[in-house]
Amino acid sequence: MMDQLPIRAGIVGTGYAANQRAQTLQADARSQLVVVSGHTPETVQDFVQRHQTSAVESWQQVVAHPDVDLVFVCTINRDHGAIVRAALTAGKHVVVEYPISLDPTEAESLIALAQAQGKLLHVEHIELLGGLHQALQQSLPEIGTPFYARYVTIVPKHPSPQRWTYHRDLFGFPFKAALPHIHRFTNLFGNVATVSCNTQFWQHSNYYSACLCTAQLQFAKGLIAHVTYGKGDVFWQRLRTFEVHGDRGTLVFEGDQGKLIRGEEEHPITVAGRRGLFVQDTQMVLDHLMDGKSLYVSSEASLYALQVGEAACQSAQTNQMIVLK
Repeated sequence: MMDQLPIRAGIVGTGYAANQRAQTLQADARSQLVVVSGHTPETVQDFVQRHQTSAVESWQQVVAHPDVDLVFVCTINRDHGAIVRAALTAGKHVVVEYPISLDPTEAESLIALAQAQGKLLHVEHIELLGGLHQALQQSLPEIGTPFYARYVTIVPKHPSPQRWTYHRDLFGFPFKAALPHIHRFTNLFGNVATVSCNTQFWQHSNYYSACLCTAQLQFAKGLIAHVTYGKGDVFWQRLRTFEVHGDRGTLVFEGDQGKLIRGEEEHPITVAGRRGLFVQDTQMVLDHLMDGKSLYVSSEASLYALQVGEAACQSAQTNQMIVLK
């Protein structure tokens, strides 16, 4: 815990998450946004003016800044591991948007470094705070023993953007980069025994115009899950569905609508909205640093999901089923 106010923060990145973090930090009397860095000078200047803070030229200057206690890493996935390591080594607390790193071995070493330094390493997983996941958790006992689950996310983009989220190196393998697609399952159903995965990319120069990634997870408790993630210009219908089948009923969530199905009976399930989750996450971090309150997710849980995502990557590369220890 920290006994000094305000908590002085630095942010690496200027995108949506960074803006939400900055707004929350500046509105809370317990915190102050000291400095920010980003890739595009014009965007950085706009960010600085909007949030009444200062800019530096690089993330290295953010993590080395003598007036920074807490670093938020809100930039491209490829750089997460290096920035987190530098910040922890400099004696800062760290909040990083998932994943900790694209390399599970590096992620494990970063968790050990945070423990050795006595510093917070919090990996954001706001999807676990969201209405869909909360409704799923609360409704699972209604369907008895789950034996099959399916999660599909399809996002059409016409034209597909030449952004880092469509770049293999900057974004990373889909089930490590879009980690909640795995983490939802491991949070609900525990350890994974085997993973099989297939992928397809529609490549245009350094960027792909679309990708499709689908995996089958066999859980230690017996449940089988299929997870599909697709985005880009080959898709024409947006889908966000999650269903869980149990021996006493079925849960189906489509977008923000949920229902419990037993034969011809259907019971609606209320699903809360998704707004304000970065604000909630940031406030929880401040609560933890000031009052020692527990966070909603551990870095170890995020690491385990990342290890399952790595198994999916290996399966896609080798066309073989991967057995997890």
